[in-house]
Amino acid sequence: MQRVTSDFFVAAYVRRRNGEGRFTAVVRKGAAEAGAIFVKVSRLDGTADLYGPLPQMFTTDLDPAIAGGRVFERLAVGAPDREVEDRLTRERVFDTDCWVVETEARDGDHGLDVLDF
Repeated sequence: MQRVTSDFFVAAYVRRRNGEGRFTAVVRKGAAEAGAIFVKVSRLDGTADLYGPLPQMFTTDLDPAIAGGRVFERLAVGAPDREVEDRLTRERVFDTDCWVVETEARDGDHGLDVLDF
């Protein structure tokens, strides 16, 4: 199963989250077809969580229904907002085609498929 393009995934994610009453916005647009997507979850207390794309090598044994979509890994949980922003700055330098999406959730709800190791 082929996964959806980055721009389609981001548009659907933003629409769904905003429809749930969780303010979500694209902070930085990346490559439309296959740009890596990073999602920052602002907890509105000066801390944030950060999710990034799960490396492809870990998706080969996943259920095809999940592997065909976007799967994320936790990069930071409850970290100071400044640390998360610094990490995103480094990611943008490394990968100029990446997307950055920010959503607000005091409870940390992210609405993503996340694989925990």
